[in-house]
Amino acid sequence: MKQLPSAGRLGAVAFFLGAAAGHVAAAQAHDDHVHDAKARCDTVIASVADAGFSDTVTVTCDNGKAIISSDTYPDHELMTGIVGTNEQVPVPARQYDAPIPLEPVLGDTPQTRDAALGVAVNGVPIFDYTGGGEMTEADLHHYQSRHDTFQTQQLDVCGGHAGRGDDYHYHMKPVCMIAQMENAGDDAIIGWAFDGFPIYGDNNPDGTAIVEGVLDVCNGQADETYGYRYHTSKDAPYIVQCLMGEVGDLRELPRTAPLVDAATGRGVAPGRPPAGGVDNLVFTQNEDGSRSMDYSYEGEDYYIRYSPADRPDCYNFETKTVTNGGEVKTGEFCR
Repeated sequence: MKQLPSAGRLGAVAFFLGAAAGHVAAAQAHDDHVHDAKARCDTVIASVADAGFSDTVTVTCDNGKAIISSDTYPDHELMTGIVGTNEQVPVPARQYDAPIPLEPVLGDTPQTRDAALGVAVNGVPIFDYTGGGEMTEADLHHYQSRHDTFQTQQLDVCGGHAGRGDDYHYHMKPVCMIAQMENAGDDAIIGWAFDGFPIYGDNNPDGTAIVEGVLDVCNGQADETYGYRYHTSKDAPYIVQCLMGEVGDLRELPRTAPLVDAATGRGVAPGRPPAGGVDNLVFTQNEDGSRSMDYSYEGEDYYIRYSPADRPDCYNFETKTVTNGGEVKTGEFCR
C-alpha cells in the first residue's frame, strides 16, 4: 500500500512553494521597479535631446534620480523688457544639478519653496510666479498681486530674470526657449518638477484646451502616462506654483548662491528695485564673454558690466547702480 506523505511533510512543501512564490513575486516587483525607473530615465534624457539642448545640458541617472546638469544660462535673449529690475545680472552657474525622481509619488500636502521648483529642458531653473519670499500653504489659494513678478514688470520678454544669486531663471512660460525647441508642440515636455513629474505648456498633450477649473492649486492635473503633470497657463500662477509629489528634504534641492567677493570671501548683497522702475534697460552679450546691463533712472544712466577673470568661474565687475547711490564700484567676484 502506497504511503501518504505526513502532514508535516505537506506543510513543509507548502511552505517551500509559498516562499518560492514570494521570491518570484519579489523578483518580479524588483524587475518592474528597475524597468519603470529605466523608462523614466530614458524619457528625461529624450525630453532634453528631442528639444535640441543636449549640447549644453547633460542628463545622468543614478540612485533613483535623473540629474539634469547645466550652467543655467540660456542661449536666447535675456533681460529685455524689464522695468522693475532688482539690479542683478545673469551670470553662468558653476554647475547646477537638478535632481528628478525616477519613481515619483504624489503626496498629501503641496510643498512650497523660495527657490526653484523644477528645471526647464534647457537647464534653466523654474520658480513659482512670486518674488516675495516663500509662500505658505494658505498663500497658494490667494493671488499674490504685490509679488507677481510678471505684473510688477520684473520679467523679460522670455519669462525670466536674474535673481538674488545673479542666476537666470523662469517665473512663467519660457516662450523664448519653446521657440528654440526642435520638438515644440503641445505634446513636448518643457521641463521637470523636482518631485519627478513633467511640465507641459498651456494645452493638454493631445492638443485639446484645458477646461477651466481642472488645474489644481499647483497648476497640475492627473496624467494617464506619468500619474500627474504640471502646466503653464496664461493667468496666474502661470507655471508650477508648488510641488504635489513627495520630495523629502526641500533643503537638499539645488539653490544658486550669490556671487562671492574674491578679496573678502563674502557674499554679495542683493540689489533693491528702484522705486517706480527703470527705463530703456538693455542687456548686451559679447563673444569674448563680457556682458553689460545698461538702463536709466530719473534721467541718469546706470550700468552693471562684467567680463571673465583669469580664475575659473570668476568675473571682473564694474557697476554704477541705484542701490549703491550711483557710486562706481569695481571688483572680482566668483561663483
